[in-house]
Amino acid sequence: MTATTLDAPNARELARFHQRLLGWPTRRDEPDWVELAPPDGGAGLSFQTEPLFTPPRWPSTGSEQQMMTHPDIGVSDLASAVGHALALGATLAEFQPRADVRVLCDPVGHPFCLFVRTDEYA
Repeated sequence: MTATTLDAPNARELARFHQRLLGWPTRRDEPDWVELAPPDGGAGLSFQTEPLFTPPRWPSTGSEQQMMTHPDIGVSDLASAVGHALALGATLAEFQPRADVRVLCDPVGHPFCLFVRTDEYA
């Protein structure tokens, strides 16, 4: 796998949020397509403009767009990482299923999880 792609009303705007969140450089930047490359050379994160984008609902319900995938991001300090994400424009999800993980949503509503990397998640 080379990348996971997230749809958005504006690919560049969402890519800027995730670029600042992750600190990854931009590999490709076109008006409706942006690719971020991880420093270690693994699978990247891409963004494409989708004019009919509907934000996913977390937690899922039967009557709204369901979350189909979400990034899990390992961090060294959960409180600092949550503060950083919130300062960039993320929102804290109302429902938090675990005490050691924080579910947030990016500016267009894609959920993502922050957690402290431990042996359990290695």
